Amino acid sequence: MRDHTGTEPGTPRLTRWLDERLTRLGVIGVFPRDCLLAAALTVLTFVLLTLLIWFVAPEDGVSFDPTRAWLLITVCCVQALLLCLRRVRPLLCLALVVGLQLPVIGVSLPEATVRGVAPFVVAYTIGSVLPSRHALLAVGAAVLAESVGAAFVVTPDLLTGVAYVSASALTYLGATFVGTYVATSRRYVELVRVRAEEAVREQQTKIQGAIGAERTRMARELHDVAAHHLSGMVVQAAAVERLIDRDPAAAKAGVAWIRSQGKETLDNLRLVVGVLRGRPGHEGGDGATPVPGLGMLDDLVRTVGTLAGPVEFVREGQQRAVSPIADVALYRIAQESLSNARQHAPGAAARVVLRFRPRSVSLEVVNEPPARRTVPAPRTGGVGLVGMRERAQLIGASFAAGPTAAGGWSVTATLPTNDPVASPPEGEAPA
Repeated sequence: MRDHTGTEPGTPRLTRWLDERLTRLGVIGVFPRDCLLAAALTVLTFVLLTLLIWFVAPEDGVSFDPTRAWLLITVCCVQALLLCLRRVRPLLCLALVVGLQLPVIGVSLPEATVRGVAPFVVAYTIGSVLPSRHALLAVGAAVLAESVGAAFVVTPDLLTGVAYVSASALTYLGATFVGTYVATSRRYVELVRVRAEEAVREQQTKIQGAIGAERTRMARELHDVAAHHLSGMVVQAAAVERLIDRDPAAAKAGVAWIRSQGKETLDNLRLVVGVLRGRPGHEGGDGATPVPGLGMLDDLVRTVGTLAGPVEFVREGQQRAVSPIADVALYRIAQESLSNARQHAPGAAARVVLRFRPRSVSLEVVNEPPARRTVPAPRTGGVGLVGMRERAQLIGASFAAGPTAAGGWSVTATLPTNDPVASPPEGEAPA
């Protein structure tokens, strides 16, 4: 396949550079470029044959009659001009070049066989544009026609006839082989390029699908979190309504708490509304499951430790609440990290560390390398890391994942925190 400039896939950089220059000059398409090539080879043929006949041959004791010499140069130049047909009509071009090679043989001296550049170029073109079988048949017929024609033109002896046949076969078959090799190499490069593009597209599709599924689940969890806190705000508002007349101070504190909770819920909604795009009917199978959080890490570690290898859970610092969406996101990162550890390092010890620092909350999951792997772990294309990174970006947390010095794997998510939110008034806990 060629583009509009006549460039074949897999062509070298120099050729592409030349194609760009020719395109800028307005030489576009196969035939115009072959015409330009034919003109250049005609000039080259004229110069080479002139040097050969009038300068090189006399030094070797071979002299050409001027008439014979000019006739030989003319026929070879016409051969070169015919190369303008080499890709639009390759078989016709080959036939015309072979037909003109017979006068070249007849005009040449027996001790000086002359052959222009056209036979080499047309044979190379036949090998590069035709299937291998058709190319071999075409050049085989050309060798046979030229050999038989030479026998009638010059009636050579046996040794000279063998020399003519050998030279013809070497010219056409050798150039055809080179053309076939170059065409095969270009097709192979193009095939590798197409397969690489397909692999990239498939990987991107897989990642986008994983991101979409993860965002759908995150949107569902956010809905559950928002519904939980809004229901608490409704209950608190009812309590404030009862306290307005008999305890204005408590009612004022309740209103402040409602305002704080409303602001927090709105902040969480702004993170995802307009970004997450869930599709109805693709919610998954855990829609009725309660939304988890950092408070359930103990149960998660206990469950994973029972099903897989030993898992240690460490909580450092004074525990405090984080935003509901961050609470869910950090839990899911820990859950996915332990799932990956169980899949890629079965039986290896793991450690979950939850650190509450003055200005941040950090979650780190580290697993040791497996002691022995008898079955290769299935490849998942890294979509688990994609989902964890997506969750971390959603809540504004930094995320890092990579191998450890011991050969295991580490996942860390660090969430910057602000001042703690206001607490509900005493005696009035939200539902």
